[in-house]
Amino acid sequence: MSETESAEATLPTSPEALLARLEELGITAQTVTHPPVFTVEEAKALRGELPGSHIKNLFLRNKKGRMWLVTCLEDREVDLKALGQRLEAGRFSFGSAERLMTYLGVLPGSVTPFAVINDKNHEVTMVLDTGVMDGGPVNCHPLVNTMTTAVSPENLVRFLEAEGHAPQMLDMGAAG
Repeated sequence: MSETESAEATLPTSPEALLARLEELGITAQTVTHPPVFTVEEAKALRGELPGSHIKNLFLRNKKGRMWLVTCLEDREVDLKALGQRLEAGRFSFGSAERLMTYLGVLPGSVTPFAVINDKNHEVTMVLDTGVMDGGPVNCHPLVNTMTTAVSPENLVRFLEAEGHAPQMLDMGAAG
């Protein structure tokens, strides 16, 4: 069994189960497979002409242990101090790989808004950049970084709401 297969075998929700959940919700999704990508730069190099919004996802925590999943356009410059102030969260730091797996059930490099499917206790606050709503389909990893799934922005929000994670909408292009 390869490292990727063993990692996928330990996920709380499989990519196939996620895609079935999207279908159950009546959400049209297009999925493509590709070599693993771990950074925005790697994704840009591999994606070719994949249309729509391309995102990055930040799993953050504050000193009190509260957690946020911030999904924004991939080219946004994110000032964690300013973001913490805008969200009235205090100082942010990145959540550890262990915390990421515990609460969102994904490995680093596979962070995605779809991961809220694994946060059954609703301990992670979802924040969505309003810019993601403006560029056609939103391209997200379906819990692994070897695939990309495109859904409409409205259907992404519908999924998040169905999973009990209605996003806090934030204009990440606005000055902090």
